[in-house]
Amino acid sequence: MTVTPPAPQTAGTPAPAFRGRIGRDARSGHYAVPGRYRLHLSTACADGLRIAVVHGLLGLDTVCPATLLPAVPDSPGGGHSVLRPLYEASTHRFTGPAVAPVLSDGWSGRIVSTHARDIMRDLARRFGGDGPSPYPRGAESEIETVERMCAQGIEEAAQRAGAAGGERAERDTALATLLETLGALERWMSGRTFLIRDEVTAADVELWTALVQLDTVHRDHLDASAVQRVAAHASLWAYARRLAAHPAFGTHLDLDGIERRHRAHCHGLEAAGAAVRILDWAAHAAR
Repeated sequence: MTVTPPAPQTAGTPAPAFRGRIGRDARSGHYAVPGRYRLHLSTACADGLRIAVVHGLLGLDTVCPATLLPAVPDSPGGGHSVLRPLYEASTHRFTGPAVAPVLSDGWSGRIVSTHARDIMRDLARRFGGDGPSPYPRGAESEIETVERMCAQGIEEAAQRAGAAGGERAERDTALATLLETLGALERWMSGRTFLIRDEVTAADVELWTALVQLDTVHRDHLDASAVQRVAAHASLWAYARRLAAHPAFGTHLDLDGIERRHRAHCHGLEAAGAAVRILDWAAHAAR
């Protein structure tokens, strides 16, 4: 892709507590052994949804089992009480929230990583087998560009555009960034089935998840005019609809959970754009 991503923005989210990696052999400490590792994630969370889709694309249900967590965390700070023992075993006197996603090591009873994109890459590289990889050789820079565009140009920009109490000029600038990013992706997708290759890659996982969040979470805080302009990118939303019908994507779409999680954490005001979703995700999602 030749689209230039927006300038870096502060995400406002804490850095991952753990960033271990799964290596090639025993010298790496954490190495690939079927059944050794377990995922702990909530598909109502954007990071959890991304990992679940990659996990589904790779068919790793038995190789690296996943434990699904409730949509709404039950501990302060967005933590899950069921994850507390893993965090306490991994860090002496851990006091922060026991947040998901988590990749844990069943041999040691400790956490390997809480960094979503590291986890996705390690699943693909160490357990991917002989099938198509979500991270095809030579595509890393393109995938990283899409990751930045989605994080900064869609998710962060949409959040700032709908922020309650913010300056009008700041919201307008954020909306312009969102629409510029969507427009660039719309033009790029013209005549394409997938984003960067002729098959599904991690770039598609990133963009699809960002579009899900845009329509099910951020749209609630945009006015009706802004939502109409967002919805006008017909190729992008047709692409999102096609991917929702893919078993590795749509089967993990927990619309009720996303809404409950959003209501539990969001203190912003609902705007006119909340009235109607851009896509009827439930009608298109694979079952």
